[in-house]
Amino acid sequence: MSYSPRLREKYSAEIIPALTEKFGYKTVMKVPRLEKIVLSQGMGDAVADKKLIDSAVADLSRIAGQKAIMTISKKDISNFKLRKGMPIGTKVTLRGDKMYDFLDRFLSVALPRTRDFRGVNPKGFDGRGNFNMGIKEHIIFPEIDIDKVNRILGMDITFVTSAGSDEEGKELLDAFGFPFIKK
Repeated sequence: MSYSPRLREKYSAEIIPALTEKFGYKTVMKVPRLEKIVLSQGMGDAVADKKLIDSAVADLSRIAGQKAIMTISKKDISNFKLRKGMPIGTKVTLRGDKMYDFLDRFLSVALPRTRDFRGVNPKGFDGRGNFNMGIKEHIIFPEIDIDKVNRILGMDITFVTSAGSDEEGKELLDAFGFPFIKK
């Protein structure tokens, strides 16, 4: 028997019928789906210390379960002592099973470990059904050993959906179990 992530099965069995009923889609292909999750970290301090980028890539790779890459600057900015081609951040894009595995770990383990967590603010939608959120501390993920962390970093997480509107995108993420703050 082959492995299938728990949230992928939930999407097929529960979420597709629920969204089809709520929005009246004529075909299953119209139902919004999660296409990818992008994790990114901006590291402005990496201009001065190159070792920060290496540790950030290692931590982000451990969190995501696949190799993260360095992002490099596209132009010179003298005020920030930045030259074209310098590493200034890290990112990783998750799709398929790794995406669903990450989402499951994120919702069930990492978010509850956040200090003073009261829910996710639903204002992060971009108008096209995609959701962006920031995390202040990357140590909420169980893959990170707090003793080996030399610096606590934040990260941005983007959930890219095939939804046409924010309402459909929010409904999809709600169905996955996102703890949105109720207004």
